[in-house]
Amino acid sequence: MVVLAGICYVGLLFAVATWGDRLATRRKFQRRPRPLIYALSLGVYCTSWTYFGSVGISAHTGYDFIPVYLGPILVFALAYPLISRIVMIAKTQNIASIADFISARYGKNEALGALVAVIAVIGVVPYISIQLKALSLSLQTLMHNEAKFGLTSLPLPLAGDIALLVTVAMALFAILFGTRHIDTTEHQDGMILAIAVESVVKLVAFVAVGLFVTYSLAGGFGGLLDTIRNDAAIGAVFDHAPDGGRWLSVTLVSALAVLLLPRQFHVAVVENAHGSDVRRAAWLFPLYLVAINLFVAPIAITGLKMLPAADADTYVLALPYTSQSYVFTTVAFVGGVSAATAMVIVETIALSIMVSNNIVVPLILLRQGGEQNMFQQHEGETPSPVLVRIRRMAICGILFLAYLYYWLAGNAAALAQTGLISFAAIAQFAPSFLGGLMWRNGTARGAAAGILAGFALWAYTLLIPSFIDSGWLSAALLHDGPFGIAALRPRQLLGIEFDPLTHGILWSLAANIAAYIGVSAMRPPSRLEALQAEAFLPAQRASRGLAGFRLWRSSVTMGQVEDTVARYLGVERTREAFAGMVKMRGLANDPGIEADIGIL
Repeated sequence: MVVLAGICYVGLLFAVATWGDRLATRRKFQRRPRPLIYALSLGVYCTSWTYFGSVGISAHTGYDFIPVYLGPILVFALAYPLISRIVMIAKTQNIASIADFISARYGKNEALGALVAVIAVIGVVPYISIQLKALSLSLQTLMHNEAKFGLTSLPLPLAGDIALLVTVAMALFAILFGTRHIDTTEHQDGMILAIAVESVVKLVAFVAVGLFVTYSLAGGFGGLLDTIRNDAAIGAVFDHAPDGGRWLSVTLVSALAVLLLPRQFHVAVVENAHGSDVRRAAWLFPLYLVAINLFVAPIAITGLKMLPAADADTYVLALPYTSQSYVFTTVAFVGGVSAATAMVIVETIALSIMVSNNIVVPLILLRQGGEQNMFQQHEGETPSPVLVRIRRMAICGILFLAYLYYWLAGNAAALAQTGLISFAAIAQFAPSFLGGLMWRNGTARGAAAGILAGFALWAYTLLIPSFIDSGWLSAALLHDGPFGIAALRPRQLLGIEFDPLTHGILWSLAANIAAYIGVSAMRPPSRLEALQAEAFLPAQRASRGLAGFRLWRSSVTMGQVEDTVARYLGVERTREAFAGMVKMRGLANDPGIEADIGIL
């Protein structure tokens, strides 16, 4: 019954997405304000980590789930002008991903964009594995008698391996939702509408389960307080003082993640329809985060009391299920499906865009004749079918890596711990991203050096220990260090010991910032890097930077540039864009004129 409910729910979402795409087609290319849909789409930040994992954190450490949401609340409530500025830059620079943004800032450096794309995939894979684990746990909680489903008779690795079936299903959903067509602006209006609906569903489901658990099982908030007072073990969980260092580090990486995670950048920046949407989201999105976390602690307290031996990550489902409330069990399951599928769909689509645009297509075009072979087409056609196939393969590859991580390391780790490892990885983009918005002298080499240094220390201090904790690597590295050098132990570098997460975050970001500033200072920015800096820094305009490039010469004509762009954007839209540019700059409408730096 629950599997059928999940399938029907995803089918409904697909219908919503199709309807949204048809609406967008009728509006042509008009992008209207849609503050509520925009704010709700940002709710994709709340994944199965929120839906299941926050309760798991609360059951072990009380209120330590709060920093994961405190960071995003502070960013949108206090720094929304910065988000508006990022959106404006992305629109003027035709940016479709976080890799595009960093690449464009540093002279449109293709190698840097490819590096960001690769690290984004590696860093987010553990986070996607959370969704596979959450759905698998949900199904295992409900399918208590596997024999009647015929799973025990299947050959390995399918026997009992629900995660593999979930992975295949997620790949199909992501392909159906996000690769039906290619739009060079990367706007997926139907998908964003479906994600907004999913945000409503998971909020309503979680609040409904929270009300049921609080008032039907716990005796209201008075009953919860009595439980804390009368049960010493539960009281100790919620009465202890918070770890200030961990709160600060988690708040920091969550604040960075709400902007730099590929899916968050996609919904917040790429899919932004109007500048006014950000101002409305500055209070709507924090309100959503507060609402979805209201019943985390009550569910955790009730779970500790009624199901002390159960996995705390399953309390949201297990409490109504063991109480034989199958209506709320189904509601809880659909909410969990909503939280997981929303994340997987948007994240894999955002990553597939980067893999396609920043890695695969540039590599193919580097080959002699690669463009003609790849984009063999009739007159007036676009290379969309080839790009669609590339993105579908990328989605399947990313989800396979997520399943592999789940099988190797994620299955033994808590949902929250795995998610924080991904947050720390994505935080490695912050120095080059934020530095590029404030510091004129940052260079592509500096950005690449910083990201590589930070990523290396992230892998050494956080990723490798996760495999050691799962038993796949020897624990000697943690206890003795490489070659017996105690000063190089992954969780106590140079003898400094913090909470493992805080330790990894501090070392990786310190190395990142040092390398970014140090390598950038070795040489001045190139002409193109300096030109792009003008477009990204505040109170500056790209036109002011053109004066220093008057002697820059090109053998390319405007007509050649227009023909190249038309193969991707379409002849009609390209002609309109170039006609507008010619009129704005007062140029002769002659395809034979030289393409200066402004045109390029």
